[in-house]
Amino acid sequence: MPVYFAQNLYRYLIYGIAILTALPFHEFAHAWTANKLGDPTARWQGRMTLNPLAHLDPMGAILMLFTGIGWAKPVPINPGNFRNPKWGMAISSLAGPVSNLVLAYLSMVCWKITSIISYYSPGLFVTNLLTIFSTMVAINVGLAVFNLIPVPPLDGSRILGLVLNQRNYFAIMRYERYIMLALMLAVFVGLLDGPLGFFRSVAFNALDFLTGWIDLIWRLLV
Repeated sequence: MPVYFAQNLYRYLIYGIAILTALPFHEFAHAWTANKLGDPTARWQGRMTLNPLAHLDPMGAILMLFTGIGWAKPVPINPGNFRNPKWGMAISSLAGPVSNLVLAYLSMVCWKITSIISYYSPGLFVTNLLTIFSTMVAINVGLAVFNLIPVPPLDGSRILGLVLNQRNYFAIMRYERYIMLALMLAVFVGLLDGPLGFFRSVAFNALDFLTGWIDLIWRLLV
């Protein structure tokens, strides 16, 4: 029992580290991009920061820790401040998932470099680093893929604003809460396991390819 408890505590600790990195990075990207495009609302409200306390929703963070699905406090964006509201909303919204893919890439770079180090100098510290980096890759890829689903209130829904007329777009957004509940239910019962798993696999393969230069160095060293 103590061993099982310690293993679970260790796993949740690693997940916590990954979440406290991924979620703030995601929300900061929204705020920073919106500010660059002309909307300082998030900056004025102190959201253009990597401080996790500024972004975390307690319930969303707990659910993400224990179930893998959760949320942070939405970054406030005023589309009226953008020169082109539709494009401004789409770009600032997609900045979140893109930032997680960037963080996943950097984490995979660190994981591969640490793997090389572990070959020459194995040990508990290096093993823990490998676990942290691999978890960060998984969490960030999962967060990016999930948020790119084109349904409200997820970031991918802002793409709909580019292809639908305003009337139809806002007609869909009126049901945002119900759509989100249906989406969460679909996730919990496993209806989206196949599609999400497929796109996570695509993302992992792309990251592995883009970090292939490390594998080449490794083969040359060995």
